[in-house]
Amino acid sequence: MPAITATIDVPGAVLTYDVHEPEAAPAARPLFVVGSPMGAAGFATLVSHFPDRVVVTYDPPGADRSTLTGAGPNPDPMTRGAGLHAIAAEIGGAIAAGPFDVFANSGGAVDALAWIQQFHEDVAVAVLHEPPLAKVLPDSDLVAAAMDGVHAAYEAHGFGAGMAAFIALASAQGELTTEFLAQPAPDPAVLGLPADDDGARGDPLLGINMRTMQHWLPAFASIRVASTRIIPAYGADSGETMAARAARALAVELGLECEVFPGDHGAFMNGEYGQVGKPDEFAAKLREVLTAAAHPPEV
Repeated sequence: MPAITATIDVPGAVLTYDVHEPEAAPAARPLFVVGSPMGAAGFATLVSHFPDRVVVTYDPPGADRSTLTGAGPNPDPMTRGAGLHAIAAEIGGAIAAGPFDVFANSGGAVDALAWIQQFHEDVAVAVLHEPPLAKVLPDSDLVAAAMDGVHAAYEAHGFGAGMAAFIALASAQGELTTEFLAQPAPDPAVLGLPADDDGARGDPLLGINMRTMQHWLPAFASIRVASTRIIPAYGADSGETMAARAARALAVELGLECEVFPGDHGAFMNGEYGQVGKPDEFAAKLREVLTAAAHPPEV
């Protein structure tokens, strides 16, 4: 699928996005694929499964090709959601698209929820796959403290220490405990991560996301009356990890059913960042869910 790459200035950042054009006339609404901090490169395989749609991908503020300018607010779910709206408005005006369908993964699913909260008319259907939304969990205070701890480890000791702490949190099964918070920090070297601190502090996951995402509480009253059809989702192989638990808790909060997708948190990948999931099965499930949402059964 040929892609057109462009940039857009938003408060605090210059965002880079890609518009993948189908070779024939689109057969369905344009699809916006969102991650955070994962950028467009992580969704290359998933995009290839939708050659019949316009597909939009982007790099979040401070990630890959999208740069922070320091001239506006620090990125958080609300500002990233507003950035997604700005891109959608620019693209929609160019292709007379109407509302978008959205697939959003991980932190991108939190940002997509903030997008819907502010600009629900942009989004027809939103599949929110494993949003790490701490505030909907019964152990929200402990999760927030653990995420703060990941950021603190990164600031104090660098990428390896921060990523080791993040892996421990992301892979933890079930509700967190005070014992989990008190356990010694994982050894980065055991996980194949650098033990030395190179002094860099620009990682968007360990820096931006780990200091902003866990404290954001959606305005559920606004989201419940939005025109967007929201579909929370989690991976069949994700078990009781925090992001999968949050997807199920979000569904309960909104009174919705939760879809179960093949694989785990990154199952849509096929070699991106060295991860191989179940990309064919995942894409087929996403197509099935989007098609069903576009043609709901008659009551």
